Amino acid sequence: MPDWQDIAARIAAATGEPFAPRPPQHVGGGCINRAVRLGNGRRDYFVKLNDASQLAMFEAEAAGLAALAATATLRVPRPLCTGVSAGEAFLAMEYIPLGGRPGADGKAAAGRLLATLHRASAPAFGWERDNTIGSTPQPNAPEPDWVVFWRERRLGHQLRLAAASGYRGRVQERGARLLEGFGALIDHAPRPSLLHGDLWGGNLGFDAAGRPVIFDPAVYYGDREADLAMTELFGGFGSDFYAAYREAWPLAPGYAVRKTLYNLYHILNHLNLFGGGYLAQAEGMIERLLAEIG
Repeated sequence: MPDWQDIAARIAAATGEPFAPRPPQHVGGGCINRAVRLGNGRRDYFVKLNDASQLAMFEAEAAGLAALAATATLRVPRPLCTGVSAGEAFLAMEYIPLGGRPGADGKAAAGRLLATLHRASAPAFGWERDNTIGSTPQPNAPEPDWVVFWRERRLGHQLRLAAASGYRGRVQERGARLLEGFGALIDHAPRPSLLHGDLWGGNLGFDAAGRPVIFDPAVYYGDREADLAMTELFGGFGSDFYAAYREAWPLAPGYAVRKTLYNLYHILNHLNLFGGGYLAQAEGMIERLLAEIG
């Protein structure tokens, strides 16, 4: 049980305002963390909790939220403080009530703002620190060559984790062939764009005013198509979103194929996190990509 008075004192120090909270209200925090709404009747904060050993995960998430916020594009919860209290790691951030209906331009606004966010760039692919995708370690050591980065830090990393978990045989043999040849699909000269990194439908919402909000990032600099691909992995964000994004920043030919390449990373991650139910999907994606390479 965390020490709520201790966490409240750290929030007060971070905000510069006294904060004496009521008992916490437990809210959905996903399948990785626990989460509560901590408030005093005037102000509310969202607090994520996990084992003390996961403090670095929360510190990286806070840094990612700050990086996204610095673009002044899509709204993100403002991170306040991280730490360990009574044996539990925590991340306290702004509480944004979600569930609002997007305005007439809401989905299109999200697409335009994402395109603007992606214009934030860096000298190399990767990020200043490693973080996590779900609870899986995500290595981000900077690399100037996108093909090398995707081979070593993304697909190769997930395949190595899968092998360590006992997923060998065909997924490894065919995956090794893909690692050797997928560079033929990367012919559009991507530049390093700031990415949310885990942008599926569950990580986009709308506030009470109908403005788009993104959260739970796995930030790094990469090919912007990797963010767009994930938006399509579990249902999509709607035609207005994609039309507005493409109007703001058109995509290069070949995205429809590269989308599978980029989403394979997430399916392999689901295989590693949640088990063999994702094995056939991962193998099928690998086969489609090998067929494209020829």
